[in-house]
Amino acid sequence: MTTTHGVPARISIVTLGVADLARSSEFYAALGWERSAASSPEIVWFRTADSALGLFPTAALAADAGIPEGGEPAFRGVTLAINLESAQAVDEALAVAVEAGASVVKPPATAHWGGYSGYFEDPDGHLWELAHNPFFPLSESGRLELP
Repeated sequence: MTTTHGVPARISIVTLGVADLARSSEFYAALGWERSAASSPEIVWFRTADSALGLFPTAALAADAGIPEGGEPAFRGVTLAINLESAQAVDEALAVAVEAGASVVKPPATAHWGGYSGYFEDPDGHLWELAHNPFFPLSESGRLELP
């Protein structure tokens, strides 16, 4: 029997604590994301390229983690990113997000690192970066191919 050590380098699920499960579910569906049949009245699941996104009421998520629910900080120290095929794809995706109800935090612009990116926040203030990084190609399935 082979014993492995360490934690596998993968992210299977990102779960976001949300104030209004129905509102947040409608927002991500309006982005064009596929809702999973595994969803229930307590948690909503969306399929992503290599993982899943879960939406769970904030208080229930804090209880599940065994921590007290706190106030929402101005910046949580976390951003989620979607890498896209081109600068034009970034602009198009941001337009869809805004139409779905997102707020633009930072309009897309050429970045100092040679790419193109901007940020929006979802209805609960979770920050999403939309970026085109010419140094990190995407596979046909949309998976980020780090060098």
